[in-house]
Amino acid sequence: MRRISRLAVVLAGVVSVALIAPASPTTGAVSDPAKQASAPRHVAYHAYDSKADFSTGSFDGTTATANGLRITNPVGQLNYTDPFGDGSAKTYDYGTWTSPVVTPGFNYTELISSWNASTPGDSWIEVSVRGTAETGATSKWYVLGRWTANDDKLHRTSLSGQRDELATVLIDTLATVNDHTFSDYQLRLNLYRLAGTTDTPTVRTLGAMASSLPDDKKVPASPLGGAEGIVLNVPTYSQEKHIGEYPQWDNGGEAWCSPTSTSMVMDYWGAGPDSSGYPTGHGWVDPAYSDPQVDHAARQTFDYNYDGAGNWPFNAAYAATGGLEGFVTRLRSLTEAEQFIKAGIPLVASVSFKKGQLTGAGYGTNGHLMVIVGFDEDGNVVVNDPASHLIPSNDQVRTTYDREQFENTWVPHSGGVVYVIHPASVPLPPSPAEANW
Repeated sequence: MRRISRLAVVLAGVVSVALIAPASPTTGAVSDPAKQASAPRHVAYHAYDSKADFSTGSFDGTTATANGLRITNPVGQLNYTDPFGDGSAKTYDYGTWTSPVVTPGFNYTELISSWNASTPGDSWIEVSVRGTAETGATSKWYVLGRWTANDDKLHRTSLSGQRDELATVLIDTLATVNDHTFSDYQLRLNLYRLAGTTDTPTVRTLGAMASSLPDDKKVPASPLGGAEGIVLNVPTYSQEKHIGEYPQWDNGGEAWCSPTSTSMVMDYWGAGPDSSGYPTGHGWVDPAYSDPQVDHAARQTFDYNYDGAGNWPFNAAYAATGGLEGFVTRLRSLTEAEQFIKAGIPLVASVSFKKGQLTGAGYGTNGHLMVIVGFDEDGNVVVNDPASHLIPSNDQVRTTYDREQFENTWVPHSGGVVYVIHPASVPLPPSPAEANW
């Protein structure tokens, strides 16, 4: 399970089973915008996704090409022992890229980075961040992830034990501590390849979402956003069908809401793996198992330190190995989510709720992910819920939840976290003035 600092909620994707008594239905009517919470929901996303973007940073043994950031002439070597490997050390050549200082326009308390990359052979990347505190002190570099597409040569992992007086890293989220805030940030990429080889990671996109959110326990239903009556044809997969499969990767299907949701969106775009697909296909999956792309996604998103498949950036990075673009951000409301549905882009949303708080779910959960696929005519949320009714059937996955109830399982709990996954050929909707995508 995962802990999100200031939101104090577990959001890994492990569904806590609890049968619920029917709650009183709510109307789904839109509240008066004038009654919206007065505290601002500050969210800003910034990405480097072109040769020109990367050229604004500093290179040390790396270069920016039309295809992404790559190692050119390594500047050093690292002797690294995979903590989840056989105990032997390997020597890696590396190069580094450091971003300019990014100022989001507000003092933030949390930051999540995400990336799209390829890691051929025995190569991998490390993403780090540092910021400037309100005291003027520059923080140390905090590691946000060590990532590789496959786990046959190296195990992808988050890094624990990084807390100091300014901040900590909670799996994939930088969170300030002791009432500190950061006013800016820099990202750093270390690119590694096995010494003596010419393989190099290629990072196509590196982004970060900084946020400062109010401590609202409840939010009113947001205004309708124009997607009423639009439902995208996203395939339905149940995580419950995979219970007991490959328990070494996040306890089997019982905890696979994140990779199941990611698989649904990838297959919506026709980008999921087949038996001969990327990066190793899913030929290793037992042929008796249905929807093998879900098993494949669980392994390929698995964070060996977190011991789970719910690492948010790892899911976005996995989707990108299928030729898509993926990133993690926070949306402020379902009004913003509707803009993506109008653009034809489903969203994977992180939610949590107690029994009785989401009518029709059939369970309570301390952390879960599901796919927003559309809205009914009244603005209620149509989702693919991989744990719907806790029934192992793909036919049970599509369901509709009350707008205000759903918004309150999402915005006050994860801060509105979503995975945005789409082909480059499908443009994102116009972003708001304080751009969170």
